[in-house]
Amino acid sequence: MPSKSSARLAALTVAAVCSAASAVVLTSPAHADSVRIHDIQGTTRISPYAGQKVADVAGIVTGVRTYGSSKGFWIQDPNPDADPATSEGVFVFTSSTPKVAVGDSVKVSGTVSEYVPGGTSSGNQSVTEITKPTITVVSSGNAVPAATVIDADSVPDAYTPAGDTAANGSVNGLALDPSAYALDYYESLEGMNVQVADTRVVTATDAYTELWVTVKPREHANRRGGTVYGSYDSQNTGRLQIQSLGSTAAFPKANVGDTLTGTTDGPLDYNQYGGYTLVANRIGALESAGLQRESTDKQRHGELAVATYNVENLDPSDATFEEHASAIVNNLKSPDIVSLEEIQDNTGATDDGTTAADVTVNKLIDAIVAAGGPRYDWRSIDPVNDEDGGQPGGNIRQVFLFNPARVSFTDRAGGDATTAVGVTREHGKAALTASPGRIDPTNAAWEDSRKPLAGEFVFRGRTVFVIANHFNSKGGDQGLTAQYQPPVRSSEVQRHQQATLVNAFVKSILDVQKNADVIALGDINDFEFSDTAKILEGDGELWSAIKSLPRSERYTYDYQGNEQVLDQILISPSIRRGCDFEYDSVHINSEFNDQISDHDPQVLRFHP
Repeated sequence: MPSKSSARLAALTVAAVCSAASAVVLTSPAHADSVRIHDIQGTTRISPYAGQKVADVAGIVTGVRTYGSSKGFWIQDPNPDADPATSEGVFVFTSSTPKVAVGDSVKVSGTVSEYVPGGTSSGNQSVTEITKPTITVVSSGNAVPAATVIDADSVPDAYTPAGDTAANGSVNGLALDPSAYALDYYESLEGMNVQVADTRVVTATDAYTELWVTVKPREHANRRGGTVYGSYDSQNTGRLQIQSLGSTAAFPKANVGDTLTGTTDGPLDYNQYGGYTLVANRIGALESAGLQRESTDKQRHGELAVATYNVENLDPSDATFEEHASAIVNNLKSPDIVSLEEIQDNTGATDDGTTAADVTVNKLIDAIVAAGGPRYDWRSIDPVNDEDGGQPGGNIRQVFLFNPARVSFTDRAGGDATTAVGVTREHGKAALTASPGRIDPTNAAWEDSRKPLAGEFVFRGRTVFVIANHFNSKGGDQGLTAQYQPPVRSSEVQRHQQATLVNAFVKSILDVQKNADVIALGDINDFEFSDTAKILEGDGELWSAIKSLPRSERYTYDYQGNEQVLDQILISPSIRRGCDFEYDSVHINSEFNDQISDHDPQVLRFHP
């Protein structure tokens, strides 16, 4: 992914539908001068009073938000109706620091609004709010309405109903069925005081002071405590984001597998970075599971070890070189070939026209040597300035590191940023026309995206072709909690084009030499079960080796409580046919709050 901030909008998302389609439709009730909160919330996602003024809406303050751009407070009616579809809580948007306290009994007059976090073009659901409020405090120190318990029994197993085809797939106008669908259940509690208890952390605390827990401890769980996302139909309904209304300094620094013991309670909000979120007045105590970073096995004498590692916008100013070096030496056991993604140029995100990355790469190589590893050699091709996407000015690219004591690189002149590498026959075997070279770099499929880097290596007399990839990200897509269900994943379009080109290139190698050893690896930015992966695999030209692992171990990234595959190593039939390869997803980053990258590296060991 290009950066941590864009990663918030990345995996498990779907593309925006036109703004007109996502605009909220407002209705006009006959009378809107005196209503209860459950009347305002209604039985769908859109308030029947949206756009209308309401007066003297009564409730008890259950939470106060004094920070950020969405300052305000939540109120809840202590006298609920009998309809489980109608929420008894609502957010009052004040824009400035509220002058109320938890436990105040208030009456609020204002305008009912449907606020869409991220804007209507994001496709997100909306939050029902009372805006431009006039607030009267009736009394203080009242008991807060008891928190509704969210647990494995209360959350349905089905995630969402299908959207209304007449509304471009939107679920906004559908009657809520909280006993049947998880998203309907959470929506029926929007704005209410809710609680979870003794919940396991499934995404570590991030830089934005948030984490994810599951209220369904058995749902697609793995041995390290996470929740695995294994298909488009297994969205993991028990996931819930946790934020806090208190001090950020007091927020727990949790890793996957840790537990928030006791009660965590507060209003249920909805935001653009994950959807339904428990914004806690009280957070349970952190109990560590003692999760440790993994290490892979050292390759044996006759084995070639090939790794892929996204080092997340590494540039010379970063303080993570020693840690990355230690990871490569101690956790990855110094692979023979390492495909690095997101190596930035020598001036990092400064957009000054610099494209060379020799300072960045050599600083990493020196750190690897200092950590006790080999002095790697390296190959790469500098991109055209500002043409490969990622962090503006950073000019991220893929880089091959290789240990010259174990493997050699076959240099063939002619490779540059805009020249397409081809395949030729040499002494009856496949060879690249340029090594390193880039695959069809001027093709529109690579617009604002990294171009694949192809290289020819020799290990114990056997040629191995390696193609380093970093496909376009999922940024800009809609989230799993979007109003459009099932989601449309428009960012796939470009990845499908990219996968088609890489597969065709691999096929051109195999057409010349059927038994060639070919590896296509890197940050594919898509799942092993995705159409992107299927296009890459083609008619057997490649196979995603992560599928050799048990389903519960297939993950390289952790996003919004879903552990998932974004990084892959795909192998040609000659490698797969031998059945003597080993594949390892080495979990050193994705599950930890002190990660040095948001991706876990992958290692393949085999006998060429």
